Amino acid sequence: MKRCLTVVCAIGVIAWWPARFSASQAPQRGAYTLSPVAYGMELKTPDGRVVFDYMTKKPPMSEVPLTSPSVACFHPVLTPSGERVTALAPDDHPHHRGIYLAWHDGEFRAPIDPSKMGRYAPAFGWGITTADFWGWGEYAPRENRVIQTNGVKLASATAAHAQIDIENAWMVGKRKMLDEMTVARIAERDGAYVLDFTFTLTPVADYVLHKQSFSGFNFQGRKDGESYFTNSAGTVELPNPHYSVPELNWPPAPWYGYVVKVPNGKIVGAAVIDHPSNPPSTWHNSRTLWMVNPVIASLGEMTIRAGSPLTLRYRVVVHDGPTPTAVVDKLATEFRTTK
Repeated sequence: MKRCLTVVCAIGVIAWWPARFSASQAPQRGAYTLSPVAYGMELKTPDGRVVFDYMTKKPPMSEVPLTSPSVACFHPVLTPSGERVTALAPDDHPHHRGIYLAWHDGEFRAPIDPSKMGRYAPAFGWGITTADFWGWGEYAPRENRVIQTNGVKLASATAAHAQIDIENAWMVGKRKMLDEMTVARIAERDGAYVLDFTFTLTPVADYVLHKQSFSGFNFQGRKDGESYFTNSAGTVELPNPHYSVPELNWPPAPWYGYVVKVPNGKIVGAAVIDHPSNPPSTWHNSRTLWMVNPVIASLGEMTIRAGSPLTLRYRVVVHDGPTPTAVVDKLATEFRTTK
């Protein structure tokens, strides 16, 4: 029997919010559950296994040295046997965080009003606000750039299905620059957790993503063991890409996987599947970053127009053991042929 969950959310960060459950929203016995934990909300299967936490509050720096102003991520993400596959604030990239969506090099362009600028007004122009929501801060400022969550509720939950609604905003200071709504569907199939994400991004001003080798949707794997990358042909032997040269990214592909042998000797991993409705992407999968990252802005600058939502779709297959290639191929074909 398939167990599945539908999560509707807009990824974000807040200090905290009270869980709002009405009588009609109370989960049934034997259903998926979503409950508050110290730094967010925790999803469990009907039999009580943790699938992931959705982090909404930054831990103290003394606990986790996360340097990104936003947290806004799924972490920890666990395999069906309970092994963690994601990392939060790895020591060499302390702004990285679980599964998340953000860009490090972009700007919002709001058109000026020449009629208010006198006799010698320019013909046109923009008020430009640069922003790094990824959290690196090298190409654009990250200070006061925060993905903020404005509400969460459990809409429904049964043994087969649950739905969570979360409202979010991408903020620069007190100005909202973008609304995000994300739909995540989770199922346990073929011995793996299958997480389907649909992100809908609606900026209030044109959002220009400069050409960049990394950022966007990212799976940050744990790095505390021997690891390697995979695809449908087996282990990937391509050279590492480099952040300064987008042309060195790995070529487009339906999916790439990441596998790591953790200190207790177990082997775990995840595969990220791209959807053909997304803009064309190359992949920034580096053995020095331990992440799987399809990049829609690697082939050139792109703009998300004000009031014209961009929709992005990805599937993540979280598994125990080496990459189950046949299973991932099957799930990729299924996902990539759905409208």
